[in-house]
Amino acid sequence: RVIEDNVILNNVQAHESKVDSKAKAGPFVHLRPNTHLHSGVKIGDFVEVKNSEIGINTCIAHLTYVGDSDVGKGVNFGCGCVTANYDGIKKYRTTIGDNAFIGCNTNLIAPVTIGDNATTAAGSTITKNVPADSLAVERGQTRIIEHWEKNSKRIKKA
Repeated sequence: RVIEDNVILNNVQAHESKVDSKAKAGPFVHLRPNTHLHSGVKIGDFVEVKNSEIGINTCIAHLTYVGDSDVGKGVNFGCGCVTANYDGIKKYRTTIGDNAFIGCNTNLIAPVTIGDNATTAAGSTITKNVPADSLAVERGQTRIIEHWEKNSKRIKKA
């Protein structure tokens, strides 16, 4: 593992990874093999990164998994994002362009490319490439059932 100058690591497990100058990670971060955090990257609590390039000044705040990904510079990940890289047979890569915004609880199902300056809406599961300067929304409509009785009232006690 290679750690350059002016790096802050707080409770970080790093294995076969490279962390460039002015990067910050932690607490409770796992950098798995073949991970490269470029200069100015910020990795927050409970983030795991595996076999990925994370571009300059990208922020992955917390509760996120980034695996087998090429992430551009200036990208922002909201809380709870996942790059889903494995279909049960093969692992695929995710590519995210410069200055993209990945909304909270977004699942990126590889292989998929998010273009430069693109945005994914919170709660989306993205299965198709998103062109540059676009907004991707992929989620069901909210359905409200009024006067709902909780299941506990309908369950018979043993």
